[in-house]
Amino acid sequence: MSFSRSDAAARRAPSAGKPAARLGDVISPITGGRVPRHVAIIMDGNGRWATQRGLPRAAGHRAGTENIRRIIERFADHGVEYLTLYAFSTENWSRPEPEVRALIRLLSRFIKRELDHFRRNNIRLRLLGHIETLPDWLQRQVREAVEATAENTGLNLNVCFSYGGRDDIVTAVRRIVEAGLRPEEITEETVASFLSTAGIPDPDLIIRTAGEQRISNFLLWESAYAELYFTDTYWPDFGREDIDIALAEYGRRKRKFGGLLEEDLRALGSA
Repeated sequence: MSFSRSDAAARRAPSAGKPAARLGDVISPITGGRVPRHVAIIMDGNGRWATQRGLPRAAGHRAGTENIRRIIERFADHGVEYLTLYAFSTENWSRPEPEVRALIRLLSRFIKRELDHFRRNNIRLRLLGHIETLPDWLQRQVREAVEATAENTGLNLNVCFSYGGRDDIVTAVRRIVEAGLRPEEITEETVASFLSTAGIPDPDLIIRTAGEQRISNFLLWESAYAELYFTDTYWPDFGREDIDIALAEYGRRKRKFGGLLEEDLRALGSA
């Protein structure tokens, strides 16, 4: 769930599906090239980054958190409108308790440190996931930060914490049942409106750092037509040049959304 989700049942916005994705791209004011409207990132490699330097894993998580502001600024410079970060999965609760506690503290410190920056730079913050599993004091802090930036109209920053793609779909199905909808009333748009990402366009590009090539239960419904980009760079080292390379690669790809490109259709017509 998310703190912006309470009215999801009342919304039927087609936030998922092909039309929204086709309209997803924007033009970068930096390069003049095509860039995604919505970028989602699996921030991987903090632990390995720390281990290579003889540091505790918590140091890697701190370095990764400190990198987020730089990343936000660069994507905003390119005109990206939505940035979704996979910070803590539902499966991450099974990690050693000291590491889990450290990650929870980092979320609190991140919000406290960055909230004024979000206000000054017109950034809207949302937390997606089972926020109710967090300590009460942190839930209050999250709620206050989300409410404080709710009217901002610049970059939309979505932080997925205690989030899992399968779990989100199951939760949406339960909510649909609770709403009493008949089977014939349920469409893709209906399901999308009950997800924690309701009202957020599908990701156009999903980036994963640190070399692994899988999406690890991240935005499973929403990623149906997303472009995937994998890099060996660990998250704390992922910087401006890495972003520029990823966006340039995205700009070279031709997205079909299960159909054919116009040039393909023309070729078939002339055959």
